[in-house]
Amino acid sequence: MLYDCRTVADRDRGVTAAIDAVKSGELVVLPTDTVYGIGADAFTSHAVSALHTARGMDARVAPPVLVGSRHTLDGLVYSLPKAARELADAFWPGALTIMVEHSPSLQWDLGETGGVVGVRMPLHPVALEVLREVGPMAVTTANKIGGPAPTTAEEAREQLEYSVRVYLEAGAAADPAPSTIVDVTGDVPRVLRTGAIPLEKLRDVVPDILAPEA
Repeated sequence: MLYDCRTVADRDRGVTAAIDAVKSGELVVLPTDTVYGIGADAFTSHAVSALHTARGMDARVAPPVLVGSRHTLDGLVYSLPKAARELADAFWPGALTIMVEHSPSLQWDLGETGGVVGVRMPLHPVALEVLREVGPMAVTTANKIGGPAPTTAEEAREQLEYSVRVYLEAGAAADPAPSTIVDVTGDVPRVLRTGAIPLEKLRDVVPDILAPEA
C-alpha cells in the first residue's frame, strides 16, 4: 500500500500502517531528509534479512540505524565519545551519520558490524513520527543495488514492488545529497564520506576532525 502523507487523513493512516508493519517484522519505505529509505525493526533479525533480500545486497553488510531522538543514541553505545555528542547536538536531526561502537549487549543482528554501526536522526517529520513509536530501525536507500536512489516513494515502489508492505509518499526529497558520514571510533574523528554537511561546518564544532582519506 502507498499512502500519500501530503494529506492529513492519508498521513495518519499511513503512519499507523507503517508502525504496525515494522512491529510485525515487515518492511516499509519512508521519506528522510535525503532520499527515501527502506526500513525494518533493527532488533528483528528476519526483518533485517528481508531488507537485504529486497535490495539484493550482501547480508553481511550492516545497514545504518535511524533513531527518533538524540537520547536513543546513548542506549545503543557502550560509551559515547565527546566528539559524537557534540556532532549530534549540532547536526541532529539532519544529514549526519555517526559511526560509533555499539554496545555488545544489544540483541540485534545487522550483519558483520565489527562492533561499529552508523546512526542517524533524520530531519523529516514523517520518519520521526514512525521512529519515535517503533524505536531504532535499520534503514538504507530504498533501491535495488545498482538502481537509482529514489527521491519519491513511487520511484522506490517501481524497484522494490511487493517486498515492502507500506510506502509513505511525502513528495520529492528536498535534498537528495547523501548524509555525511563521520567515524568517531578512533582517537581523532574522521569524515568517511562527504555529503550534505560540508567539512567546514563539521570543523566549526569539532576543529580537529580529519578529511576523508584520498
